[in-house]
Amino acid sequence: MHQFPDHLLKGHANFMAGRYTREKDRIRDLADAGQHPTTMIIACCDSRAAPEMIFDAGPGELFVLRNVANLVPTYQPDGGQHGTSAGIEFAVKALNIENIVIMGHGRCGGIKAALDPSHTPLDSGDFIGKWMHMLGELPDQLGRNSLLTPGERQTALERISIRNSIRNLRTFPYVAELEKAGKLAVHGAWFDISTGELWVMNSHGDFIRPQL
Repeated sequence: MHQFPDHLLKGHANFMAGRYTREKDRIRDLADAGQHPTTMIIACCDSRAAPEMIFDAGPGELFVLRNVANLVPTYQPDGGQHGTSAGIEFAVKALNIENIVIMGHGRCGGIKAALDPSHTPLDSGDFIGKWMHMLGELPDQLGRNSLLTPGERQTALERISIRNSIRNLRTFPYVAELEKAGKLAVHGAWFDISTGELWVMNSHGDFIRPQL
């Protein structure tokens, strides 16, 4: 049996000596009273785009769900295994989340693969390819635009994909119902790994730099 990664053990030791010591009472309250976050973040599993880091969030503040390219499927109550849908169901129905943020990011590997017609599957199962098919014709439509550079094309799809996931999220009946009643807000955001900038969707669907 392989030894547990040493850098994780050292990281945990630093956590216990630092953040846990500083926030011990709060963490113990969360253990006793349960979690009550008001915001769910659906983000990419890319190690460079951690929501807790980006939003400087403490324990219990964010309910985070991460998958390849931060995609949200449509509502499909069938016999399949739907991890992302299960997370949304728990956040909305059990935690009474008030905000859901779909957060994409620059240099997304999943989006890059979706735009590459010569992409070779990493494995015969091609789970990534099947997952990215959720974008439908969007990659092909952008790929046919010869006036866009590869970087522009990728950034465009990263942001269009966020809008597509928001559209899919609204196919969940309880999401649509609560949003219509003003009890749930759905947001889009895009994080630039290189600069650290955050862009958010306004009411028109445009991505803008927010002003505090």
